[in-house]
Order: sequence, then structure tokens, then C-alpha cells
Amino acid sequence: MPKVTAQGKTFECEPGSNLRQVLLEHGVELYNGKAKIINCMGFGSCGTCAVTVEGDVSEPNWKDKARRSLPPHSPTANRRLACQTKVLGDVRVTKYDGFWGQGDKTTWTPQT
Repeated sequence: MPKVTAQGKTFECEPGSNLRQVLLEHGVELYNGKAKIINCMGFGSCGTCAVTVEGDVSEPNWKDKARRSLPPHSPTANRRLACQTKVLGDVRVTKYDGFWGQGDKTTWTPQT
């Protein structure tokens, strides 16, 4: 079973699990500020669940690529939409500041 490390927590999930759902199920604060209320609920259209993921995950799908190509995101930033990412193996997740998680400062980082 893959292990997910985020916000100082480590937990397991089924291979192929949706990263957004796994993080929320384990009490990880995925959204910044009012994005906790105003988000697309996993449809991939708002971009507020952007995170950096290290480890074995699915390739970005068209929704992920399309949303991250629009401001305030940048297609060159090393981010993924948690709602469009499947966990395939062990991963470490980092969230950044900004409404959309597009900032430079981490809001939480995984434990090493």
C-alpha cells in the first residue's frame, strides 16, 4: 500500500487513490483561506488544490495541464492539482501559500 506524507502526517491508501480525497480523509488542510469554502470540489477547474508531489503518481491529465497553464499558475511550476492526481506509490506532498497554492512559501511540508 502506498504511503502518503503530508502536513507532518503519514498514512496509507489504496494504489490509484485520488490524492485530494486521501488528503481530506486524513485531516490534511488542503485549501488556503477562503478556498476551503470556494473550490470546485475536485472537478479540476479552480486550481486551489495545487501542491508539489514527490513520488509515484499518475501523469498529468488534460484538466490538470489546462488549469495549471492559466494564471495565477504557471505551467513551468512544479505543481499538480491534487484532485486530478492518482497515488501510485509512496509520495510526499507540500502545499504553498496563496489562494490557489501558487505562492513561494510553504504552508506545510512533509516530515522527513
